[in-house]
Amino acid sequence: MALIPSIYARRIGVLASAAALAALTSLLNAPAAQAAPPTPISASAARAYLATVTPKTEGSTSGYSRDLFPHWSTVSGSCNTRETVLKRDGVNVVQDSACAAVSGSWYSEYDGATWTAASDLDIDHVVPLAEAWRSGANSWTTSKRQQFANDLTRPQLIAVTDNVNQAKGDLDPGKWLPSRTAYRCTYARMWVNVKQYYALSMDSGEKTALVNILNGC
Repeated sequence: MALIPSIYARRIGVLASAAALAALTSLLNAPAAQAAPPTPISASAARAYLATVTPKTEGSTSGYSRDLFPHWSTVSGSCNTRETVLKRDGVNVVQDSACAAVSGSWYSEYDGATWTAASDLDIDHVVPLAEAWRSGANSWTTSKRQQFANDLTRPQLIAVTDNVNQAKGDLDPGKWLPSRTAYRCTYARMWVNVKQYYALSMDSGEKTALVNILNGC
């Protein structure tokens, strides 16, 4: 009879070891954490700011050029803003000596697609350059426009599917939103965060769309 506790002890030890191995295997096989742009202001903070915004008729694109917003500036060494965002927003990203992403995986928050080639991604300006121009950036210095176009501190840059970014163009949330509805609250918070920081105006359609989204967040 003295053998029975010993047998049970061995069985318990085996089961515990198996459970530990399974947990370790699960941990090793779990997807890597998804990197993301800086966290935007909360939905409540965005709603509070919108309550203070008086809509303004959008300006024109007269005089606008992307060249007036120098972008993909050098961040460090041979790495520019685009490559920095690709590294930040991807998983297991490998860069060559010129800082170009040669492998990795990217999840496009706007449409839910996953890509393994950097060439399939664009770096979206959440608040487009032309939209900023029409909202007040036409009066900025070139230096400030460069800061805006390369801003890694605010949630202004994100790696997304290139075709989706091109379809968005320079449209505001009153005319375009990510097809992935689960990301719309975050997108609205990002948009408001950037517009608030840079004191850019909003037109009525844009504000209404943002209020409607954020009221559901």
